[in-house]
Amino acid sequence: MNLPTLIECNSIPDNRMEIPTPEAAAYHPHLLTIASQIPSLDPAADILILIGRDLIRAHKVRKQRNGPHNAPYAQLLDLGWVIVGDVCLSGAHIPMVSTFKTSVLENGRPSFLMPCKNSICSKERFTSEDPRLFIKSTKRSHDIGKHIFKQTNEDNMLALSKEDEAFLDIMDNDFIKDDANSWVAPLPFCCPRERLPNNRDQAVSRLLSLRRTLKRKTDMKDHYVEFMETMFKKGHAEIAPPLKHNKECWYLPNFGIYHPQKPGKLRIVFDSSAQYNNISLNQVLLKGPDLNNSLIGVIIHFRSDSYAVVADIEQMFHSFLVKEEHRDYLRFLWFQDHNLDGDIVEYRMRIHVFGNCPSPSVAVYGLKRTAVEGEQEYGSDARLFIERHFYVDDGLKSFSSEAEAVDVLSRAQQMLARSNLRLHKISSNSHIVMRAFPNEDLATTLQGLDLGVNSPAIQRSLGLC
Repeated sequence: MNLPTLIECNSIPDNRMEIPTPEAAAYHPHLLTIASQIPSLDPAADILILIGRDLIRAHKVRKQRNGPHNAPYAQLLDLGWVIVGDVCLSGAHIPMVSTFKTSVLENGRPSFLMPCKNSICSKERFTSEDPRLFIKSTKRSHDIGKHIFKQTNEDNMLALSKEDEAFLDIMDNDFIKDDANSWVAPLPFCCPRERLPNNRDQAVSRLLSLRRTLKRKTDMKDHYVEFMETMFKKGHAEIAPPLKHNKECWYLPNFGIYHPQKPGKLRIVFDSSAQYNNISLNQVLLKGPDLNNSLIGVIIHFRSDSYAVVADIEQMFHSFLVKEEHRDYLRFLWFQDHNLDGDIVEYRMRIHVFGNCPSPSVAVYGLKRTAVEGEQEYGSDARLFIERHFYVDDGLKSFSSEAEAVDVLSRAQQMLARSNLRLHKISSNSHIVMRAFPNEDLATTLQGLDLGVNSPAIQRSLGLC
C-alpha cells in the first residue's frame, strides 16, 4: 500500500485492551472459524503507526462475520481480520471512548463550543536537502513507506520551533562581513512585534542611581571607569547620532558585577530585560536555538587521546558587530570624560552585548559559520575542531600526536583570525605544543595532567564526585 503523507506524533493512542485475541474470537460461536487467523497478542510489540481514513484501501471490508445483535462482529480487511465490539471476556470492559454532545453552527460545523479562530496547517518539504547550516535534514524518498521504520541518530532530538527557524532564516540572510572582514549580524526581532517606546527617562533614572552607588564605592568606580575606557578604546561603543523624529529606539540601563573567582574583575552588563511600560528589548527579540555542543560530550572527547589542548576565543561576544540600522536599539547613557558630575552623553553599542537573549546563539552561529567558510582553505580537521570541540568560547581537544595538535591548532587559529576572532590562551600537557605558541598569555597549564577517566579532575567535570 502506498502510504499518504505521514505526520509524526509523540503520543499515538495505544489502548491494548481494544486489541482482539484468538481467545476472544474463540469465545463467540460465530467467530470460532476465524480464531486461528487472528495472531496472538504480543505485549512487547511497539505501536508505531496509526492508519487513518485517508488510506481507504486499508479499511475496505472484504468479508464479514455477523452474530447476535449485541455481540461483536468480524471484518476481513487487506491487513487481516479485525473484531469490532466488546472483546473483554469478563464482561467488565468499560469503553475508553468519551463523547461530547455537539450542536451544528450556522456554518454547518458541529461544535460543543464556538470554533477557535486558529488552525493547524501541515506542510510538506519536497527538497532532498535543507540548505540551512547546522540543521541536519532527512532525505525523502518517493516511496516513504519503505523507510518509515528506519531509525536514525536524530529520532529522539527535538525539532526546531517556529521561532528558532525564524532566527536561523534571519541569520542566513543577513549575517555578512564588513570591509574589515568582521562578521556583522542583525538583531533578530520577532515578527510581528510591539513597537518599543522611548525609555530614555528610565535610563536617566537608572544612571543617576548608579552614580550614587559609584560615589559611595570608590573602588567600584575605578573599575567601572576602566571598563568603559577599554570598551571605547576597542571600538565596542560609539557616540550615538541624533535621533530622527519618531524613530524607534531603546536605551539600555547597565550595572556592574564582579566575578566570584576574580576579585577586582568587573564586568558591565547591559540590562536588556529591564521593562518600561510592560515591555523590554528581550521581549521583542528571538532567543534563537541552543547551538552549543553538549558539555558532557566535549569533556569526554577531550579525554580520548594522550595530548590535551585547551584554548579560548578572546571576547567572543564582542567579536560580532551589530547591523548599523539596529544600533539605536542598543543606546545607553554615560558621563562625558567619565566625570560623574559631568554632562550625560548618549552612546550606542556596536557589538552584541551580554544582556541580549540572542547574543549566545549569534556568537555560536558566527563561530560555526567561520569554520564552514574556512574549511576549503584550512582543512576539514580544523573545521571539525571548531565545530565539535568548543563549548561557547572554550575549546578542548586531545590529539594522538604532538605534531597533529600543533598543526590543527595553527590552522584553526589562522582560520579564526581571517574573521577577526582571536584564539589564545592555548595550554597543553605537551612541552612541544607549548613551545609552538610561545607568545600566548597562558591562564593555566596542563603539565602532568592525568587523562584517565578515573582521575579526580574528570570525575568532578562529569559530576561523579
